[in-house]
Amino acid sequence: MPFDRKAWREANKEKIAAQTKAYKEANKDKVKAHYKARYEANKKKVAAQYKEWSEANKGRLTAYHKAYLKTEAGIKSYRMKNWRGSGVNNVNDELYDYFMNCNNCEACGKEFTDTYNKCLDHDHDTGDFRYVLCRSCNSNDNWKKHITTI
Repeated sequence: MPFDRKAWREANKEKIAAQTKAYKEANKDKVKAHYKARYEANKKKVAAQYKEWSEANKGRLTAYHKAYLKTEAGIKSYRMKNWRGSGVNNVNDELYDYFMNCNNCEACGKEFTDTYNKCLDHDHDTGDFRYVLCRSCNSNDNWKKHITTI
């Protein structure tokens, strides 16, 4: 009876996986270089396969992205992306945490009831963050009446 390679692989699946994982851990640079060279050699093929896959799974991707944007991480990512797009410099986790933990307008003291009325004010010339303001103070520059030091 000839050697059944498929049956042997099935019987030793866990052992093979452990050996593969150990090899990849011990040879990270070598494995990374191999995958990079393989990608460079097949760049057009990989791009075509990705495009084909994304077209075939468009509804699935859309559903995934919609679900992600409803999670806390998705909301955070979306908000920080919008701040960067608006020209705010140094957008990071500390700024986001400060914004989320700010409960009152830093100009008029109005309490925030929802995040829609909470705005991140920044200098449009330098892009530096200034204050967390209510929508009224931010849009009408009312903060200048209440805060004297800029």
